[in-house]
Amino acid sequence: MSENREFQLGTIGALSLSVVSSVSIVICNKALISTLGFTFATTLTSWHLLVTFCSLHVALWMKLFEHKPFDARAVMGFGILNGISIGLLNLSLGFNSVGFYQMTKLAIIPCTVLLETLFFRKKFSRNIQLSLAILLLGVGIATVTDLQLNILGSILSLLAVVTTCIAQIMTNTIQKKFKVSSTQLLYQSCPYQALTLFIIGPFLDGLLTNKNVFAFKYTPQVLFFIVLSCLISVSVNFSTFLVIGKTSPVTYQVLGHLKTCLVLAFGYVLLHDPFSWRNILGILIAVVGMVIYSYYCTVESQQQKASEVSPQLPQVKESESDPLISVDNGSGMLSDGVGSKSGGKCVMILLAVLIGIICVSVAIMEWNAAFQNWICEMYDVRTPDTH
Repeated sequence: MSENREFQLGTIGALSLSVVSSVSIVICNKALISTLGFTFATTLTSWHLLVTFCSLHVALWMKLFEHKPFDARAVMGFGILNGISIGLLNLSLGFNSVGFYQMTKLAIIPCTVLLETLFFRKKFSRNIQLSLAILLLGVGIATVTDLQLNILGSILSLLAVVTTCIAQIMTNTIQKKFKVSSTQLLYQSCPYQALTLFIIGPFLDGLLTNKNVFAFKYTPQVLFFIVLSCLISVSVNFSTFLVIGKTSPVTYQVLGHLKTCLVLAFGYVLLHDPFSWRNILGILIAVVGMVIYSYYCTVESQQQKASEVSPQLPQVKESESDPLISVDNGSGMLSDGVGSKSGGKCVMILLAVLIGIICVSVAIMEWNAAFQNWICEMYDVRTPDTH
C-alpha cells in the first residue's frame, strides 16, 4: 500500500513539475523571441538538449541514478525521431498559419489514440473518447482562429503529427520494454536528439527567418534569457519523459492542452494579450473535458482493480536505485491507455493546478503594474506613448 501511495505521489509531482516548468519556459521564450528578437527556435532546442545531457551527466557522476545501457539502435532511432519531430513541428508553424498549426497540435491526440488502437490493441472507452472530444473542442475554440491551407504546409503538419505521436508512444513503450527509468532513457537519447537538431537547426531557422543564428548580436540580456531557458528546459525534458512513462502519451497530451490554457491566462494577466469571450468559453469547455477525462480515468482504474480476482505474481523490486525516479515495473495498461496506478490522481492534479492558477492570477494582478515597470527598467524599454 505504501508503494502504491509513493507511486501516486510521484505521479502528482511529475504532472506538477511538467505544468510549472512548461509554462515557465513558454513565458521565458516569449520574452526571448518576441521582445529580444531571438527567433531561432530549433537551434535553441538543440542547446536545451545539450544542457539537459550535461546536467544528467553531472547527476550520474554524483551517483543520483544508475547508468543502464540497452539496445543502442533503439535509443539512436528514438533520439533521431524525436529530433526530427521537433524540427517538423517548427517547420509546420513556419509554413502554416497559427490557426492551422493549432489544429496540427490538436490532431496529435486522435492520432495517438488511432496508432495505439491499431498497433498496440489498446481500447479506449466511449467515455474517454467523449471527454477527449470535449477537450479538443474547447482548446480549438480558444486557440484556433484562421485556417489557411497550403499543400506544403499540410504535408509538413501531417509528418509532424505522425512523428510526434510515434516518438511519444516510444517514450512510454521503451521504458516498460527495457525496464529503464525516464532518467536513464533521457540520458541516453539526449545526445542523438541534440546532435540531430544542432545539424538541422541553423538550416531550418535560416529558412524560416532569413537570418543567421551565428551572426546574431548576443547582448547580455539575450544571453541571460538563453541561459535561463536552457536551465528551465532541464525540468521540461525530464518531466516530459517522466509523465509519459508514468501515465501515457494521451494523458501527456491532455496535460499539454492544460498548459495551453494556462499560458493563455498568463498572457492575458501579465502581458495584456487580447482575450475575448471566445477564449474564455473555449478554456472552460477544455477544463470540463479535462475533468471528465480524469474522472473516468479514476473510475475505470478502480473498476479494473476490483475485477482482478487473482493477484499478480509478486513483482521483484527493481533496486536500480534511481532517486530521481524509479522505473514503473508496470503492471498492465488500462483500457484508456493510462497507467493503472496513476489515473486515480489526475483529477486532483488538474483541479489543484486550476485553483492555484486562479489564486496566482489574482495576486499577480495586484502587482502587475510594478512588475511591468521593473521589466522596462531592467531592459531600458520605454512604454509606447498612447497619446
